[in-house]
Amino acid sequence: MSPKSQRVRVVAAGLALLGLVATGCGSSTGTSSADAETLIVFTGQSGDYQGNFNPYSPTVNEGPGTIFEPLFFFNAVKRDAKPKPRLGKEFSWNADGTELSVTLRDDVKWSDGQKFSAKDVVFTLDMVRKNNTMNSTGYRGTATAVDDTHVVVKFDEPAFMEGPQVLGRLWMVPEHLWKDLATPATDPIKTPVGTGPFQLDESKAQAITLKSNPGYYGGEPAVKKVRYLSLSGNQAGADALKAGKIDWQTGPVPDMKNVEKNYPGYKAITIPQNQTALFTCSNAELGCAGPQTDPAVRRAIYHGLNREQLNALAFQDTSSEISPGFALLERDQPYISAKLRDKSAPMGADVAKATQQLESAGYAKGPDGIYAKDGKPLSLTLKVVSGWTDYITAVNTIGQQLQQVGIKVTPQQLSWNEWSEQRNQGNYELLIDAVDQGPAADPFYTFSYFFDSSNTARVGETANPNFGRMKDAQVDAALAALKRINPEDTATRQPHFDVIQTRIEEVMPYIPVLTGGTTSEYNAKKFTGWPTQDDLYAFPAIWSRPAHSEIFMKLKPAGK
Repeated sequence: MSPKSQRVRVVAAGLALLGLVATGCGSSTGTSSADAETLIVFTGQSGDYQGNFNPYSPTVNEGPGTIFEPLFFFNAVKRDAKPKPRLGKEFSWNADGTELSVTLRDDVKWSDGQKFSAKDVVFTLDMVRKNNTMNSTGYRGTATAVDDTHVVVKFDEPAFMEGPQVLGRLWMVPEHLWKDLATPATDPIKTPVGTGPFQLDESKAQAITLKSNPGYYGGEPAVKKVRYLSLSGNQAGADALKAGKIDWQTGPVPDMKNVEKNYPGYKAITIPQNQTALFTCSNAELGCAGPQTDPAVRRAIYHGLNREQLNALAFQDTSSEISPGFALLERDQPYISAKLRDKSAPMGADVAKATQQLESAGYAKGPDGIYAKDGKPLSLTLKVVSGWTDYITAVNTIGQQLQQVGIKVTPQQLSWNEWSEQRNQGNYELLIDAVDQGPAADPFYTFSYFFDSSNTARVGETANPNFGRMKDAQVDAALAALKRINPEDTATRQPHFDVIQTRIEEVMPYIPVLTGGTTSEYNAKKFTGWPTQDDLYAFPAIWSRPAHSEIFMKLKPAGK
């Protein structure tokens, strides 16, 4: 899923809905066959599910990868991983990268019994190209169905980097049902029809249940049902784990270093992947308003953060250093620019550098210790989702840290829907979120998603997903150049990566905090086949799409 996907974290403390787990969902350690084959997951969902299964909607509840499929699966964790066929069997480029040929499976049916064909692929690609808010990958190709199982996608210029996006991040939808949708980017899909390994079984406000697709071309999954729960809080999630009532959650629990001891039968895995940042509505020309539109303020915040303290207090030391150029320090090491001022963001605060940034930009400290300019105090609101306990701790800590710099930060908790809407529309000064990765293990995709001006919009309009509203001609030109270069030509690519990373560090629409250590706790006693550090066949996060569907298909009830 592109970064517009719903990101969820373990929610605020409370036990009100634990009874739902215990009485409404059945014990995941029960002896019945149905219990043994039902995977119960907690994504961190707080509040009611809205029953939206449109895979292109910013507020989709579920569907990408499970109900609606891409053509191929690309593993974004490992640089050397080969694409895995899904609806597609094989693909190839012509010599200059202007033509992508795809061979499809010939044994696929939609869940309503209609046959899947190349016409559905062409329809989907055309639909995405015509709807900018659906087109988070920046797809600009022209697709043609050669016959029922062959599609050719032509581009006006070399487009090698489009491959993993077109093949791995666009969800195929049925032409015979979607052709009559008036606004496919936003229409909620209540009764989804897909080709995937799962179908919708039941949708309720507090739980969504998927059932295995008996006609799935890859064979019916051994996991017969996947039940998504909405719980009241962190303690409810931890208690549900303790009681064996949920089988997989991604997010923090108390004492994460000792999961196997504290939750018998469960194991945990932590992968450094998504990058925690303070998102800023940075561009005054696009309608952003507030002190954060001043690059000096953003850089002062950058230097004023004590990341070591944040990691200890908010993230149980599961996070790690982050590059101000937003390439992953471990996975993307060959691409890290040597021209960055800081290879990684400083772990300690530098109050002197922070105040120097402000004073050189004309700010003066008032009698209350807060800087001001033109009579306006340097005061900012930092939005966070109510219940994101690790992030709430982080923003409270950040507020205290920046007080020492002379910046007043007021945390504001919102529901996920409110927070998401304000992020999308640009109605915020600061918010805490994560910069996601793309379909393949290459920093180009993060750069193209979050920093390309074609993926942003004026305040009041939906950005997708350049929420920081960065609009930089140098970055746009470098991204355009990278699209045309064969990814194997590393020497030719690097100067463009240098431009992008140094401009990101300079402009800083997203203030880097830490590389988040994404931790999942899973029931290893009930199911086998989970990803491990030695076999990272997919990114192990319940909210990561379509990686989660790969894991669902790999899992088997213990003993089978």
